[in-house]
Amino acid sequence: MSGVFITGGTGYLGAALVRQAAAAGHAVAASYFSQAPPAPSPARWSPLDVRDPLAVEELVEQLRPDVVIHTAFVQSGPALMAVTAEGAGHVARAAALAGARLIHISSDVIFDGEREGAYTEADPPAPISDYGRAKARAEALVAQAHPGAAIARTSLIYGFNPIDRISRFALDVAEGRSEARLFSDEYRCPIYVEDLAAALLELAGLSYSGVLNVAGAERVSRYELGGLIARAWGVDPAGLVPALSAESPVRRPRNCTLATDRARALLRAPMRGVRQVLRAEGRIQDQS
Repeated sequence: MSGVFITGGTGYLGAALVRQAAAAGHAVAASYFSQAPPAPSPARWSPLDVRDPLAVEELVEQLRPDVVIHTAFVQSGPALMAVTAEGAGHVARAAALAGARLIHISSDVIFDGEREGAYTEADPPAPISDYGRAKARAEALVAQAHPGAAIARTSLIYGFNPIDRISRFALDVAEGRSEARLFSDEYRCPIYVEDLAAALLELAGLSYSGVLNVAGAERVSRYELGGLIARAWGVDPAGLVPALSAESPVRRPRNCTLATDRARALLRAPMRGVRQVLRAEGRIQDQS
């Protein structure tokens, strides 16, 4: 693997992928849509609207990458299905035509969250949110257009430099800048952005195809995660108030725990739990 093309390179995960791929000596190209790329940058940047299949095909053909890592998406709004689902299909078809390896980023919210245990790669999507439906549709389109693609299902992505939007939200609530309650019965497996980027780049160099769960080693509730993040940034978590997702008027997937045994057997990259990361980064001394 020498040439890597990252869609959504100005996004949170995309930016980490650009940094790590360049540091590893790969020739990096990346696309952006609404957010201008940084300057200077180790990547070759191109504007791209993934809703335009011809533009996607032309850019991938021009770049001729060995690997395409597709991170571009929107989480809500009128363009949700066109960007997040159909756009993924356009990228998959373009990568297949160019003979490029494809790593597609999916989500744990493709499930309804009613399971007691963890979801495995064999579990079929059963989305209950618009975003979950778009991500499930994307998986189907990618698998159809590029059977050799790896579909990496992941969870909440967090980091410190810069701080991610999930952590920023928790801090805003804890410090009284926003009013919200954090669900104590909604479970995810958060993953540190640097761990996720390293895992995806390692996966790009392998021949694995199909779904792979790539998430953190620790299951935590939204409320528990908020408290950990607050303490990691030196903020009193007393301002965080728990709530029950089960009592919310909007149905949400409550348990999105991902079983990551397969990824841990396949990859050398760490996929640490949030407490392990916070200790390693010197942000907590001991929180068990």
